[in-house]
Amino acid sequence: MGHGAWGMGHGAWGMGHRAWGLGHITGILNSNKGELMERIPILQMGEFLLVTIQVDMHDRLAMTLQDDLTNRIVKTGVKGVLIEISSLEIVDSFIGRILNNIATMSRILDAETVVVGMQPAVAITLVELGLSLTGVRTALSVEKGMNLLQKSLGLSVDTEA
Repeated sequence: MGHGAWGMGHGAWGMGHRAWGLGHITGILNSNKGELMERIPILQMGEFLLVTIQVDMHDRLAMTLQDDLTNRIVKTGVKGVLIEISSLEIVDSFIGRILNNIATMSRILDAETVVVGMQPAVAITLVELGLSLTGVRTALSVEKGMNLLQKSLGLSVDTEA
């Protein structure tokens, strides 16, 4: 298709819409209601799905991401999900539960989930809210998260990156 591994130019990553930039919220016209719905792009990279959250999430956007992500796992049969949240500065108990739900649902659908790039303030808030995110694996960077996913799936890890 001539647009490289990220597939950003033609909506080739199977969501039926275009992404205007990696990690930006993508608007979709909901034909049933005629309203603009927000979505966070989900990119496929081989056996993994990559989600980069570049905005503070509100409840509706978090629910949409949960639904979109579980549907993509089923549709693609991927074995790993990497969620990059370094731009997420605010988290509440609902968003924390959604992250936990995504990891749990992914595991039930035979996919590992790793959350990467968590800001210290977000980690502190989650602990203060009493959300331990049981079952959610974390890593400090995308590179370390990808290595963690590859190791958990028995794939070779590129140590030169």
